[in-house]
Amino acid sequence: MRTGSMIFSLLQVPRCRIHGLANYWGETFHSLGKAGGNNSSVRLLSSRIYGLQEGQKKKWTRRPITTNTKGTGRTKSRSTNHEILSEAILTSPAVNVNKEQPLQLNNVQYCNLQEEIAKDKDVYKKVTVMVFDIETTGLSRENDRIIEIACRDLSGGENSTFQTLVNPQRYIPNSHIHHIYNKMVNRPEVPRMDELIPILLHFIRSRQKPGGYVLFVAHNARIFDVPFIRSEFHRHSTEIPPNWLFVDTLPLAKELFKARGTKSASATLSALSEHYGIKVDGPDHRAMVDVDTLSQILHRLTYDLKLELPDLVKKSFTESEIHDSKKKKNSD
Repeated sequence: MRTGSMIFSLLQVPRCRIHGLANYWGETFHSLGKAGGNNSSVRLLSSRIYGLQEGQKKKWTRRPITTNTKGTGRTKSRSTNHEILSEAILTSPAVNVNKEQPLQLNNVQYCNLQEEIAKDKDVYKKVTVMVFDIETTGLSRENDRIIEIACRDLSGGENSTFQTLVNPQRYIPNSHIHHIYNKMVNRPEVPRMDELIPILLHFIRSRQKPGGYVLFVAHNARIFDVPFIRSEFHRHSTEIPPNWLFVDTLPLAKELFKARGTKSASATLSALSEHYGIKVDGPDHRAMVDVDTLSQILHRLTYDLKLELPDLVKKSFTESEIHDSKKKKNSD
């Protein structure tokens, strides 16, 4: 059985206690780092599914998918019919993602959106949970750029992960941190952010439940990941969809350590990995490695804190809340 098909979470089981799923969660999430499983994924660059043709701009073409078989030390190449891009995106030189009809949110007021979703008896059928991570050229959301992005839909299945490098069109000064070098991204097959955004949006829409919401989970999401995503989208005149919610696992980790009387404990991703005895399969500060690590940490955190999906939704925030809090801080 493929690893992607085995991934299971509270998101698929209506009104079940997380605690009763602990053993199953332990098995399935542990399989992310075990040998012998194929990882169903969409990779724009690493697996060369898509790339820019030589001498052309914004024209995406199909390429053979590469499936990395973990634990075998070899890579297999095969053709596949599982492609995330539609014909319109593949052949169109420019995609106007703003022409779509706005998502209807059933007249829910934004200030009460999370509460309304959490109280919905069909919340498990409406919310898709996506763990994500980004790597950047630095810490400034205004001056720096995203150079790698990865995400994993915890409901699993075919094409449940997405990963690509991004051409920032500028020098990368911090390669010593993530080991992403200029020669890796300054290539014609590496998409620029303006080319990547419509593809990413299409992938997310392909994973979300009909009429539902996407709950994105990242570590330090409120301070780092979400402001960067927001800045990149707005820089290219694209609004973040109103059905996107975000959860930051950093305060959850701090809450756990405080409850256990370990206030001085570090709540970094590496510290949490060590705390839970999770073996990281790959170098730190690479987007998909951190996504796989956080996917395993998330189920441990939700179990230890006795959190169910509605609780995570209540703890979530929207990108507009970050914008409003920034405006308030500037006015103060």
